[in-house]
Amino acid sequence: SGHVQLPPPQNVTLLSKDFDMILTWTPGEGSPPDVTYTVRYESQERMDKWIKVPHCKNIRSTSCNLTCVLPNFFVKVRARVKAVSGRLQSPWVESQFKEYHLDVELAPPVLNLNVRENLIHVNASFLLATCVESFSWMYDLNFWEAGSEDKKQYEGIFRKNTVTIDTTALRGNYCLSARSSIQSIDFKHSKFSQPVCVLLNHKG
Repeated sequence: SGHVQLPPPQNVTLLSKDFDMILTWTPGEGSPPDVTYTVRYESQERMDKWIKVPHCKNIRSTSCNLTCVLPNFFVKVRARVKAVSGRLQSPWVESQFKEYHLDVELAPPVLNLNVRENLIHVNASFLLATCVESFSWMYDLNFWEAGSEDKKQYEGIFRKNTVTIDTTALRGNYCLSARSSIQSIDFKHSKFSQPVCVLLNHKG
């Protein structure tokens, strides 16, 4: 057509990280410094209908968080992105299809400890987007004496629930670690969090 085109975005990838679904890309080679990007997505429920993403229109960033615009977490979607500079535009570049529920990658939870005289109350907080808070996120907790391989396991605890550990008979340095999990088509879980250790019933 003889039109000068902008170089298209490269490495366009729809990926899941830490409970979110994110489209990422890199600038096309030789892109001008003022280039911006616009993103749309389509769902397998309605193919050939590319839907605008209001918060990813003419953005300078090279990523777009799509988690809370997904119409259905159980249907595959893909996204596309184009570069824009003044009146110039690049061709759209499409990602592969992904489904949140199948492809979501979990991050370890953050442990909150409340250490009382003979008890530890433990709960786990998750850095979740509000739109996915209602999923049945769970966590598994390990509790062990520092240096020991013998871990007590508490499994399948609902995200909002607290685990209470009786420490009356325990003395010394004890550690806790947790992982996020979700009961989806197959059982999915994150890595375990970095251990948090507490000194129990220390007389001194």
